[in-house]
Amino acid sequence: MITFGLDSAGRTAAVALMRGEELLFESFLCAGHTHSETLMGLVDGAFKATGLSPADVDLWGVCAGPGSFTGLRIGLATVKGLALVHGAPCAAVSTPEALAYSCPAGQGTVLAALDARRGEVYWAAFDLASRARLVPDSAAPVKDLAQFVENCKKPLFFVGDGAALCYNVYGQTEGVLPCPPALGLCRGAGVCLAARAMNDRGEAVSAAALAPSYLRLSQAERERAERGQSLRP
Repeated sequence: MITFGLDSAGRTAAVALMRGEELLFESFLCAGHTHSETLMGLVDGAFKATGLSPADVDLWGVCAGPGSFTGLRIGLATVKGLALVHGAPCAAVSTPEALAYSCPAGQGTVLAALDARRGEVYWAAFDLASRARLVPDSAAPVKDLAQFVENCKKPLFFVGDGAALCYNVYGQTEGVLPCPPALGLCRGAGVCLAARAMNDRGEAVSAAALAPSYLRLSQAERERAERGQSLRP
């Protein structure tokens, strides 16, 4: 099975191609450019480097959220457009789950956190050995993770672009170990592995059915709702 994985949910962009368990190609970019400028170049480079084409892909995986609303839409549109032409199934991968699969295997717990602004993170946690999900994706203030951090299986690692926020609060907690920032970001291979796990569970969908999982309203929608509340008598 040829699996393609793509992440554009945050500041970084990543793509990968796998054949079965073998990683054929992976690229990762964090250079301050927008995904609209760089993502198609990464996709094109993956196929040119491997000699494959989109017609060879058996499963498309893409981070569907949570994350940057604009980044998610760009990534989903890219995969949807490529997959629609050839009819291969798609996996709308949870961004925290892709982050968990991006980590080396080990013992303990990995908590994937993405910066959701206003002192909040999008987060979920997974068993590091099995990648089994421990809690659903959700958005919460960093301080609200205290009970989970205290009671989860140790050691505990924070990954994702919200990891620094978590380490600032819980870095001195017993059993919490540091993860180098460069090793705590989402990889294309992580998206591929999470997509394959979803496919094995029967959770793959058609390209037409791909949809984002934002978890909360956009800032514009929140501000509009707040203005509506203030106008009520």
